[in-house]
Amino acid sequence: MSLIPSFFGNRRGSSANSSIFDPFPLDVWDPFRTFPQFPELSRENSVLVTTRVDWKETPEAHVFKADLPGLKKEEVKVEVEDDRVLQISGERSVEKEEKDEAWHRVERSSGKFVRRFRLPENAKMDQVKAAMENGVLTVTVPKEEVKKPDVKSIEISG
Repeated sequence: MSLIPSFFGNRRGSSANSSIFDPFPLDVWDPFRTFPQFPELSRENSVLVTTRVDWKETPEAHVFKADLPGLKKEEVKVEVEDDRVLQISGERSVEKEEKDEAWHRVERSSGKFVRRFRLPENAKMDQVKAAMENGVLTVTVPKEEVKKPDVKSIEISG
């Protein structure tokens, strides 16, 4: 037997003494279960802290994709402000607990979220389109063609 503990345990062995230390036990330790001074967090106070949004630029448009699982398009708002700001916002409602139910774990976030992006000068603010499919919101902001400056050759005298 090795004196260095296996960080991944010896899952091949059947002996109880085959591993000294296993940082990935099958049961999950809950540090707050043993501390009564931490009151249970209310589900009503939870918030969608981070709504993940990807922003890519193609030759034709700026494309934003937001993961909003479980939300309907009626629960999401896409707005464009005068100062070239795209705002994506919404709210996920809290699931109500029934009298005969006992929640064992609440990991899904609920509450309001807002993400704001300042768009560049080449964005066509009046042609923004949004679509939602399978919990993914796609916002497309077309780009204006950038005019190439006219180059005029100047003859050098002398």
